[in-house]
Amino acid sequence: MLHEKNWARAWLGLGLVWFVAAIALAPSNKVYQQGLVAFLWLPTLILAWPARTVLIEAWRRQPALWGAVLLLIVWGAISLVWSAAEDPGREAKRLIYILVFLLAFPLVAQGGPARIRHLLQIGSGLLAIAALISIVQFYFVLGNPLIGRLGGIGEISHPILGAYVIGTAVLLLLYQLPHQRVVQLGWLLALACLGAFVMLSQSRGAVLALLSTVVLAPLWFRDRHSRMIAVAAVIATGVAFYVVYDVITARGSSFRPEIFQAVIQMIGEHPWTGLGLGASYKVSAVGMEFDHTHNMFTHVAVELGLPGMLLWIAVWLFTLAEIVRARHTLLGKILLALWIFSTMAMQFDAASLTATPRAEWFVSWLIVGLAMLLPWGSAENDACGKISGST
Repeated sequence: MLHEKNWARAWLGLGLVWFVAAIALAPSNKVYQQGLVAFLWLPTLILAWPARTVLIEAWRRQPALWGAVLLLIVWGAISLVWSAAEDPGREAKRLIYILVFLLAFPLVAQGGPARIRHLLQIGSGLLAIAALISIVQFYFVLGNPLIGRLGGIGEISHPILGAYVIGTAVLLLLYQLPHQRVVQLGWLLALACLGAFVMLSQSRGAVLALLSTVVLAPLWFRDRHSRMIAVAAVIATGVAFYVVYDVITARGSSFRPEIFQAVIQMIGEHPWTGLGLGASYKVSAVGMEFDHTHNMFTHVAVELGLPGMLLWIAVWLFTLAEIVRARHTLLGKILLALWIFSTMAMQFDAASLTATPRAEWFVSWLIVGLAMLLPWGSAENDACGKISGST
């Protein structure tokens, strides 16, 4: 079959690595989007018909998850009827992008779970390089003070959203300890760069989400490695509070409770239809205007109404169900960590579900897509919780 050819797997593998790493390393967002078209969208469309049996099997193995995704996409398309979006055609095209993105994952899964993890390691390693470049450029080249909030390169320039992208990379690497000594050194350096980026971004939401996930992880990893990481994370957090307590608490609650209260009123004005997909809006609170709700679930409710929010919750919970079903595999355990991290991240700032691929996709559609890989790795036995670090 065409999708089983080495060149086809390499093409799709490059697309997955590009999605993860090029968000920071691509010279511009336009190049990033064009790369996704060339390396992920195009091969998926070319291989979709020859690999139709794989896609049918994907539906058969995860009917609830795929059904919820399709219903959400259909509801989003219907909402364009009443939406005040500037370009409804563009919004509809973005829904197709999401569907094609997700269709790529069952095809990528045919390479096997070990290869998938290696691809994610490569992408995360490249993000570590981007994190190091960001730190050097921001503090040493541009001369910003060390108490300044780090803004990264490329599309991780936003301190909060960039921290969520890098936090995802941390979890993709953290529980994949290499066996070789030399590779372990690179693994430690990569994690040091990624961890430093998250801390220097001063994104309390990202730090809290990452810390909570790491502390809870021993419950399902059940190994010495995860317990040591959890203890180290707690100690590091305590030291950070002692050293830079004033910096951590200076911004208070960042008006999140006031924003949430105003958003609830907005949802109440259009509870069933929302404003429509792609409709722009402002949140007025404490005498200021905010570009979005600073919460993924309420953002979806504002755009797509309560039906849209319930459909997204269904997608997210069915994703969790698939992850729990595969919790005996290493990929399943890593995805459970990512799901918890992403769920917490959605509460603080991520508020873009149907726009073109961007930082918010790392805590939404990427997790859904990776969960769609799991049926093909369910037979994998990862009781040791470790894999070879060679890539």
